[in-house]
Amino acid sequence: MKTQPPETVFLKNLYATPADWQRDLFYSVVRAGHLKAGPEHRIQRETYPGHELILCLRGSGWLQVAGKKHMIGPGQMAWVNCHHPHVYGAMPNDPWEVYWVRAEGRSLDRLAQLLEIRSLPVLAGFDAAGAAAEFERSFQYLEGNRPCDAAHVNAAISAIIAMAFDARLSDPDLIRPDLPMPVQKALEKMRLYFHQSIRVVELAQLAGMSESHFSRQFKAAIGTSPIDWLRRERINQAKRRLIESDDPVKEIARQVGYADQFFFSKDFKRMTKLTPTQFRDEERQAG
Repeated sequence: MKTQPPETVFLKNLYATPADWQRDLFYSVVRAGHLKAGPEHRIQRETYPGHELILCLRGSGWLQVAGKKHMIGPGQMAWVNCHHPHVYGAMPNDPWEVYWVRAEGRSLDRLAQLLEIRSLPVLAGFDAAGAAAEFERSFQYLEGNRPCDAAHVNAAISAIIAMAFDARLSDPDLIRPDLPMPVQKALEKMRLYFHQSIRVVELAQLAGMSESHFSRQFKAAIGTSPIDWLRRERINQAKRRLIESDDPVKEIARQVGYADQFFFSKDFKRMTKLTPTQFRDEERQAG
């Protein structure tokens, strides 16, 4: 008599519906669990809310995104941006056992972009034992009813994301420039010449693009406009000068590229919630 293959078993199957304030403040987990797959295990979606983090405990599985198939083995984690078409499942001859969470959060798309998840969705060289402990911590607090449980789940997901960064960015074979070359050139110019008058049209010319095209590409890569980035760089430089020198605020404003002390002080307070003088006093007292 032929033996029937084992079926997929959910050893833990959790659901959560975060409150609006939890979604605003934290990474929220809406589904999670511990799954022991049968040979038939397969999930296919065109699009779905959230990002899935799948830690392979034993066995093996596969994931297909952007037309490419990736294998997943023990100790590896797959990151699936569910907003894009995806298919994944167990290898029939060695079905995987996994911990998984489906998380939501405003920055997850950007984080996935930084880690090049669309082209490299499988993280190897991963702290699997540490990650497993964080998955288990998220499971524990998902089953709780206290308001603080959402913060603990957020901490667990943040820790897993930190491990993902560590695994991806510490592997020299996988490190490639995250930024397009035109954006890198613009950043280099602004870092070196932040004290000079720099216009977006000059950066666009350096990049060999129209001003509108360059601005769109810069914002897509950095998340802010070139002028806003330059202002923040100037404020960062001003912070160091305020702490390390006794130069008057007007002189520091000039040193970092502001012709008008009023506009310098306005930008400084908008970004730090303190005036330049308040910042200098508080930092020196703290030091």
